[in-house]
Amino acid sequence: MLVVSYDISNGKLRGKFSKFLQRSGAIRLQYSVYEVVNVNRLLDNLIEKITADWSPKFDGGDSVLIFDVDKKSVRKFGNAIHRDTEVVYF
Repeated sequence: MLVVSYDISNGKLRGKFSKFLQRSGAIRLQYSVYEVVNVNRLLDNLIEKITADWSPKFDGGDSVLIFDVDKKSVRKFGNAIHRDTEVVYF
């Protein structure tokens, strides 16, 4: 299971990213927080698409965090990559 949280300043990009997540099978938990429960192959594809297609579009004020609950790992995009502190969750 993945939890995707984002803070994207550009409204148009934010809307497109939200629709992309919904088309990928994500369920909206809060305004900018989604849960993705699916088979591992689809989760890996989602992460690849975000890395390849979406990451270059994020600017310095944007922050996207992907929490992989099963692997207990976090992927960071946009401004979030500059935060060196570890994210701890239970």
